[in-house]
Amino acid sequence: MCLRSSSYTSPKPCKHLADYKLRHAFNGYDSLQNCLKTTPIGRTRVDNHNTKIPRCNFCNGYQGRLYICLMCSSISCSTHILLHTQSKSGHDVAIDIERSELYCCLCCDQVYDPDFDKVVVSEQIKGLCPGRSNKRRRLDSGMELDLKKSKRLIAMRDGRAKSCYPLGLRGLNNLGNTCFMNSVLQALLHAPPLRNYFLSDHHNRDECKRRYGEKLCLLCEIGALVSAMFSGDRSPYSPAQFLYSWWQHSSNLASYEEQDAHEFFISVLDGIHEKESKVRNSSKDDGDCQCIAHRAFSGSLRSDVTCTICGFTSTTYDPCVDISLNLDTVNLSAAEKTGLSTLSGCLNLFTRAERLGSDSKLHCQNCQELRDTSKQLSISRLPLVLCLHIKRFEHSLIRKTSRKIDQYLQFPFALDMTPYLSSSIVRSRFGNRIFAFECENSDSSAEYEIFAVIAHSGMLESGHYVTYLHVNNQWYKCDDAWICEVDEGIVRASQCYMLFYVQKLLYYKANKDLSCNASVESR
Repeated sequence: MCLRSSSYTSPKPCKHLADYKLRHAFNGYDSLQNCLKTTPIGRTRVDNHNTKIPRCNFCNGYQGRLYICLMCSSISCSTHILLHTQSKSGHDVAIDIERSELYCCLCCDQVYDPDFDKVVVSEQIKGLCPGRSNKRRRLDSGMELDLKKSKRLIAMRDGRAKSCYPLGLRGLNNLGNTCFMNSVLQALLHAPPLRNYFLSDHHNRDECKRRYGEKLCLLCEIGALVSAMFSGDRSPYSPAQFLYSWWQHSSNLASYEEQDAHEFFISVLDGIHEKESKVRNSSKDDGDCQCIAHRAFSGSLRSDVTCTICGFTSTTYDPCVDISLNLDTVNLSAAEKTGLSTLSGCLNLFTRAERLGSDSKLHCQNCQELRDTSKQLSISRLPLVLCLHIKRFEHSLIRKTSRKIDQYLQFPFALDMTPYLSSSIVRSRFGNRIFAFECENSDSSAEYEIFAVIAHSGMLESGHYVTYLHVNNQWYKCDDAWICEVDEGIVRASQCYMLFYVQKLLYYKANKDLSCNASVESR
């Protein structure tokens, strides 16, 4: 589903879902209202009244994704859902039982419908409000959701509820396989430099529309997201306009299919940079980009390639917005692979000198010949916000296979990056001699505090992303629309995929500012 026109304002709807609604209106949604159950943690699922454990009517299986037909309530697994549709005409739309999401059996994809979203969200809100009878919990038409009443219901919840969570914690509705987007947005919007930039209205929506007349602007939609997240409203927010705007920027990724969270993260930063480069006159002699994406996340890597014959070293510097780290599974024995890796081990592996193969000989400027070389990476300049990407997905071009590395990673909440700086690496290589490093900021702090963790659970083909946020000395799990407190042990045990750290001084200042804003809001 690609966006070709800048005037595009809404996604092209699924024709099969449109046909279903034309023939049956909201009948299926109305009957579904009686089957929706909200779990204690706030997740809404379809509770099949016929059996405690839902099973596929074709294979009697109960594991993996299960779908219930909107027409006949028949249950099918992901393998047989198409077979059910082909055997019964018009049975094209089903619901994911576990996640309460619409699924088109003919498109083989999640689909989004705001009317269906209202039914699910209203049931979730009603399920969180105690003392209501079953009759009162049903909607008269299944469709008429009064948003003002919903907000008042949220405010009625007790001291353990979301209304007492710190300012900025708000769930994001899944718009159809968009957990990758929601998880990254939660981390990005809580990165202090990015959050403060948009809360301070540095990108003014009205001014942007007046100057450029664009109906969809990625920066405007991010600004609207930040405002919504920090508005004090606790009801789940649907980032549909942001999704459409991102699709316009990254038309190659525009679909309701699950995407890679890291690829989405890079795409969003690229979109911010592209938009700000049009607005800002960033012509500077040093070539440093002053867009908010690079001011927050940009660092620099140093690469030293050394001739093994004469010792001549060629040095280059490359900008980066994140660091991708390998889990050292290649050099581990089978017994060791069942254990835990450490983040320090991954960083040591990243900055370790590597002997390049004989098929990768490089031209030595001193020898004037092709020579065997060694290569060593180090960090010459640290960013304000440090993003570490853990390579959990392996793709073999030779074997044409892909797999996920499920190995757990031990990571610290406080991180000192000094051992991985170019100054430390090179001085260690040359016996702690004093070298001048012109690309390093002596003022930049190497001590970081963690503020967000994006974790991936499940398999490569059918996994799920969640985000853990550290706010005011408490960890919170953001699982799409649902937010709950968790112990730090849950965070440490997660299969981390992306780790977000911020410089320690900035971290404490950001928490102090957030506490002040929260106290003002409560008055």
